[in-house]
Amino acid sequence: MSAAVLQGLRARYQRLFAPGADVLPVRLGGSRLGSVNPSRFHGFDQALVWVTLTLLLWGLVMVYSASIAMPDNPRFARYTSHYFLLRHAMWLVIALLAAAAAYQVPLALWEKSARALFLFSIVLLVLVLIPHIGKVVYGARRWIGVGPVSFQPSELAKLTVLLYAADYMVRKMEVKERFFRAVLPMGAAVAVVGVLLLAEPDMGAFMVIAIIAMGILFLGGVNARMFFLIAAVLLVAFSLMIASSEWRRERIFAYLDPWSEKNALAKGYQLTHSLIAIGRGEIFGVGLGGSVEKLSWLPEAHTDFLLAVIGEEFGLVGVTLLIVLFFWLVRRMMQIGRQAIALERVFAGLVAQGVAIWMGFQAFINMGVNLGALPTKGLTLPLMSYGGSAILMNLVSIAIVLKIDQENRTLMHGGRV
Repeated sequence: MSAAVLQGLRARYQRLFAPGADVLPVRLGGSRLGSVNPSRFHGFDQALVWVTLTLLLWGLVMVYSASIAMPDNPRFARYTSHYFLLRHAMWLVIALLAAAAAYQVPLALWEKSARALFLFSIVLLVLVLIPHIGKVVYGARRWIGVGPVSFQPSELAKLTVLLYAADYMVRKMEVKERFFRAVLPMGAAVAVVGVLLLAEPDMGAFMVIAIIAMGILFLGGVNARMFFLIAAVLLVAFSLMIASSEWRRERIFAYLDPWSEKNALAKGYQLTHSLIAIGRGEIFGVGLGGSVEKLSWLPEAHTDFLLAVIGEEFGLVGVTLLIVLFFWLVRRMMQIGRQAIALERVFAGLVAQGVAIWMGFQAFINMGVNLGALPTKGLTLPLMSYGGSAILMNLVSIAIVLKIDQENRTLMHGGRV
């Protein structure tokens, strides 16, 4: 878009933002961006903030509800009934402070730091595999202890791969139609991250990172044939991983028939109790705090299967509301990305849309697992499930999207970023 065209658009906005102007349809670069309220060009997107806070606070309440009875289980006897609530609240405070700091960082600095941040996350993924550095929980080495808290490098990798992929597409824009110069190097970078994640093992995080990278390549304009080739390679890779791992195969077969005598008390145990919880909720739920399945029946009720507790206590109405909130959140971030690309801010636009893909895909997988539509996979519900590293990186990524939106408004209002 030429400077003259941008200047003309800004002049048009200034005329339309005069007293009495209300809502106007905006077209930039031939792309309709929807109805825009002039007042929203000042400050940040308040609706996005309020939806995010709603999910955070609802998640805090549900984590407390799902974990309050956990001390009755001998495994958690040393914890108090408020332990997980206080830890989750502590991480929320840390995450909000980190998000406030991230919001102050211009997108230009994120773009300059993308490769360095990606390499830093690779180093952490290597360190977590070293004994005495990485902590083993449930047979997986995924956490690095930092004093009284633990950090999960795979959550940082989701953001750094996203930033790196967006920066990579901007740098390779002129050769994006060439497989060996554009796609193959990005595929190799994702493969390195994948090997490290599978060594933990953490196949769920690898799936999310692969989808983020693929989504950004597609939105960046990679040839459709190359995109489908990448998708086919990933599909074959994941199929081989499942075929070569007995416990992964057992999970798939358990998902197909969770109620069988063999699976109901083994690999299908979580799924069957998740379905029982959601079934008990019916239309309006049994009421906040009234879940029975969280009373040591449903494993990981405060993390991977938080949606099942929501379904039991708030019913179909609560689950539907949650789906609507996530749909709105993803749609709004995609719109912000489109606005940025229309303003010729390709890196910013791909980052915003990448965050939308991340949140949307992970929420989709978590909900599908809880509802029995997808095989059981250890992925938390973004912004809601218990887990400090995930909450921290979720909020930092949303803060970056808010910064993109703020810079978009500044540009459309005639300012500079």
